[in-house]
Amino acid sequence: QWLRTSRRQLQLAPARFQLVHGAGSSAGPACGLLQDAFRRYYEYVFGQSRRRRGRRPLGARAEPELSQLQVVIESRDPGCHSYPHLASNEAYHLTVTEPVAVLKANEVWGALRGLETFSQLVHEDDYGSFLVNESEIDDFPRFAHRGILLDTSRHYLPLKSILTNLDAMAFNKFNVLHWHIVDDQSFPYQSIYFPELSDKGAYSYNHIYTPTDVRLVIEYARLRGIRVIPEFDTPGHTQSWGKGQKGLLTPCYSGEQPTGSFGPVNPILNTTYNFMTKFFKEISSVFPDAYIHLGGDEVNFDCWKSNPEVKEFMKKQGFGIDYAKLESYYIQKILNIVSSYDKGYMVWQEVFDNKVQLKPETVVQVWMENSYAHELSSVTGAGFTAILAAPWYLDYISYGQDWKKYYSVEPLNFPGSEKQKKLLIGGEACLWGEFVDATNLTPRLWPRASAVGERLWSSRNVTNLQDAYKRLTNHRCRML
Repeated sequence: QWLRTSRRQLQLAPARFQLVHGAGSSAGPACGLLQDAFRRYYEYVFGQSRRRRGRRPLGARAEPELSQLQVVIESRDPGCHSYPHLASNEAYHLTVTEPVAVLKANEVWGALRGLETFSQLVHEDDYGSFLVNESEIDDFPRFAHRGILLDTSRHYLPLKSILTNLDAMAFNKFNVLHWHIVDDQSFPYQSIYFPELSDKGAYSYNHIYTPTDVRLVIEYARLRGIRVIPEFDTPGHTQSWGKGQKGLLTPCYSGEQPTGSFGPVNPILNTTYNFMTKFFKEISSVFPDAYIHLGGDEVNFDCWKSNPEVKEFMKKQGFGIDYAKLESYYIQKILNIVSSYDKGYMVWQEVFDNKVQLKPETVVQVWMENSYAHELSSVTGAGFTAILAAPWYLDYISYGQDWKKYYSVEPLNFPGSEKQKKLLIGGEACLWGEFVDATNLTPRLWPRASAVGERLWSSRNVTNLQDAYKRLTNHRCRML
């Protein structure tokens, strides 16, 4: 990554400046993704220019004009109609000189990142002129997975909030929306095969995501180079599933008597796996990404321990009283179901910690704050791909500038070989929704998440807090 910039400024005239496909580009006007991006970025660059101009002082020199930004996609298949994925190429080269600027990228994903950079270079002076410094930039991300987790179960987030957040993610070059769509509290995902899950499990009929809503989120994200990875967490965190799916959860007992309350998914019944097979078949076709997040965290064993049928099953399987073995038995079956649909999967770290047999390509997400470096070391040491979330739980708020601690994290500061370091493919900033809804989502997440975005994109040696502070304050104004 490098940037050369000169003091020489060029002027952009909103009435004349154009974003166009450059000569030799494999993408043209038929590339809807780029056409959409050109429209969007023209608005971002000149959006406020409807204002009346102040008069420039007489004798002020006029800058030479920049008339175009030409975008050239160099790969044979530009990727206009595909979905972004882990191996997508987001590198770009941007040259801003008179009379035309040129943005070169191998795939459209790099062009999107370069358009974002270009829009950040243009600034407006006191007289309403749009100026950009002559520059040359060669840029690419340090990590391939740069995610934001949104939780739409603790509080429902209206579609508009999710889309606004996808825009903010694009402004900060994030490329994964980890959609923690359902949990104990509510089940807003409207299933095509099992509509009663949201009929009975959502907060109300208004608090759901219809198939059309979900398609809209996926497409809105795709146009911004963002993957959507849904998380359907089991066997814990599933109270809301039980409302619309009788017999799915384990009945809890007190002595010989059922208490009327329920625990995690019931791992001993065939009906459980028949349901999960159908359910994940739907999820695999609705969400195009190569990965589904299967959760697997924080499973409370008390209810399983109280249930006589579960205890009987444990004996039969030879699990003794080790309920982590029962959890592993369940998760193993779910992993097999999901891989039968040609999907990779992500899991929270407990699944690895509890020694579940994992396929080599499993992605393990590390979230426990204490000793996460040690955990990264174990996960990558066992040959698994890892994602770091532990230092970036943005739902924990504190007074003052807590962005500094997020910025100062060095993801690769864990014991391990070069080979192990390569297995850490990125990180996520997580905003859990216990105390977040549409009213405070944006101000709580941004610009704090921007610090994480820069850590995951920029090279390891970009660590100066004073410099970051200057850029972050400017960027916050730009995002408003």
